[in-house]
Amino acid sequence: MTVAVVFPWRGGQPERERHFEYVAEALHDMLPDAFHLDVDSAANPFSRAGSRNLGVAVAASLKADVVVLCDADTIPEPEPLFAAIEGAKDGRLHLPYTHFRGLSPAGTFEYLRGKPAAECHAELESDWSTGGVWVLAPDAFVRSGGFDERFVAWGNEDCAGRICCDAILGPTVKHEGTITHLWHPSAIDMTSDTWKANQALGKRYDDAEGDLDAVKALIAERGSA
Repeated sequence: MTVAVVFPWRGGQPERERHFEYVAEALHDMLPDAFHLDVDSAANPFSRAGSRNLGVAVAASLKADVVVLCDADTIPEPEPLFAAIEGAKDGRLHLPYTHFRGLSPAGTFEYLRGKPAAECHAELESDWSTGGVWVLAPDAFVRSGGFDERFVAWGNEDCAGRICCDAILGPTVKHEGTITHLWHPSAIDMTSDTWKANQALGKRYDDAEGDLDAVKALIAERGSA
């Protein structure tokens, strides 16, 4: 099986650059035979949605059977990642985790110095996360509509994408495990027009959840946006 690891990535912040080096090395150690792709769609501001879409297209051109979409600040555990890659043969979205651990600045420092993630200080832990690391086949990604590039800068594209995958591909599969998010200064600006627009578009996806026709209508809008 050929695997491509896609990092939507643009440098610029020292913390993010250090984290990306660590994450990229960790994923290479887990998947040494995979293609490892740093992808930037060149949108301004940076578009995680657009960069992920481009990354999957590049992975498909390389004949990858499975794509691991991994944020540049997030590390999965090996065993659930391997299980998700194997499971992605079924044409659905697989998440290699059931638990999200967001480390604090102190916890991130501890982790990067070699302390086990479970022993590092976390500022947020949840069982509802739907982003960070996605695993699926390129053709399944295309059938799901990919990510909506109307989401600009930070927020909501992960949840919207998962709603599309659930509706079109079947229920998302979660594999028992934890992803660890490394702390960096937040990109969230709740006063910005892009945040407000992302929230409004995200609510439309939330309202469409479970309704295949409504989801397909939202996907169809993208071509005329």
